[in-house]
Amino acid sequence: MTDSTLSTTRRSLLVGAAGGLVAASAQAAPQALAMTDLKKEADVACLYHCDYGAPERFAQTLNNISNHYSVYGADPFSLQLVIVAHSAAVKFFLSSLEGSPWKDETLDPALFERATALAKNGLKVHLCEITFKRLKLDKAKVKDAPFISFVPSGVATVAVLQSKGFAYLKVG
Repeated sequence: MTDSTLSTTRRSLLVGAAGGLVAASAQAAPQALAMTDLKKEADVACLYHCDYGAPERFAQTLNNISNHYSVYGADPFSLQLVIVAHSAAVKFFLSSLEGSPWKDETLDPALFERATALAKNGLKVHLCEITFKRLKLDKAKVKDAPFISFVPSGVATVAVLQSKGFAYLKVG
């Protein structure tokens, strides 16, 4: 994927969310990004590192992201926010916990609804492929949402984004 494709995709999705034209809304499954695809597209960019499975902590992360957007008037071109999820945090983006280490848990669907609402401001979520391999999770169980993608490694993505000028935040 090229820089212009990423910018066009981000802008198309954001314009679609705000203006009714939705490009790439029929995404069948999360796309896989290479480390070279990760770009800083706003003057202010921040990654939220999520490697925890506590729903209360994830809810607080979403609160912080909402507050972050509110300061910038929810302008997706002034602020770029990304969640990098690995380990237990990937469960918040699964359509079913069946066959996972969290099969006996029940997650409040409002958590994903809140993440989806924040994606209208430009939030992106990057899920760790290593987590899926190590835990033998079916990648097809990831919710179908255009703001979700796979990255080769969550921790490597955190480092790459920081090297590109993203600030680092971790809740809790």
